[in-house]
Amino acid sequence: MKDLGIHKPQYNRIIDIYAGLVEQYLRAVVEFEESGYVYETETAAGNPKKSSIVSTMENLRKDILQYSDRLGLTPKSFETLTAEEKEKKGGLADILSELENDE
Repeated sequence: MKDLGIHKPQYNRIIDIYAGLVEQYLRAVVEFEESGYVYETETAAGNPKKSSIVSTMENLRKDILQYSDRLGLTPKSFETLTAEEKEKKGGLADILSELENDE
């Protein structure tokens, strides 16, 4: 975020949560790989259902995407953040430019 120029210290708590989610996801991926990519398990009745690790990974992906979006780490959200900054700076820059041109 610092490299992108969008980091603010006020975001650190959310960044910590985001980092924790990513860490959990990476651990879940390793667990899924070590299980031999077992996608389904059987219920007590013998019916197939999605394994708990797959459900966990799906939920973590959704959460990571939401946090990524809020933090400006996806292309679309980054574009929105930088466009807003340009508009804010553009307004003042335009006024100053006009004042210079009038002189």
